[in-house]
Amino acid sequence: MKKLLIIIAVMAAAVSMVSCVDDTTEDKYKEWRNANQAWLKTQTQMLDEKGNPFYTAVVPVWDPEAKVYVHWFNDPEKTKDNLSPLYTSTIDVKYIGRIYTGEAFDSSYVSTSPADSVRRFALNNTIEGWGAALTRMHIGDSCRILIDYPQGYGIYSMGDIIKPYSVLQFDVKLVDIYKYENF
Repeated sequence: MKKLLIIIAVMAAAVSMVSCVDDTTEDKYKEWRNANQAWLKTQTQMLDEKGNPFYTAVVPVWDPEAKVYVHWFNDPEKTKDNLSPLYTSTIDVKYIGRIYTGEAFDSSYVSTSPADSVRRFALNNTIEGWGAALTRMHIGDSCRILIDYPQGYGIYSMGDIIKPYSVLQFDVKLVDIYKYENF
């Protein structure tokens, strides 16, 4: 019985330490988070020239609580018969990733392999927001994708530019689905 009480006390202490770390992160990045959320709200309320929403909210089937926002630069009617990746697909894409301030943090345009300006990813090895958006795209589609922090890197930093609670913006062109075989 005494061992059980010790284990419970140790677990309670660990949980309280973790919540202190999360509170510290939340406090430290409160202004950043608020600025990101305000920018995302402004973007998702934008209308196109016909008065329709500029972005389409996309909810992945595997997580009904998740949501990303997608704007197609091309006419999706023209690519609707092209192949679309599965969450387990490996894809070839051209892209540039930015934070809400417009600062770029990653780009395929510096790549030369597997082709000029193209990078290859296993879709299920990327952030959740990419999977949600790209499984709705077809080869040839060019989109702007807005990914809120829970579907991006969450409360973690990634390098010097992506801080906790960062909203991510990607301009993406789906070039191909690697080794896709149509049976």
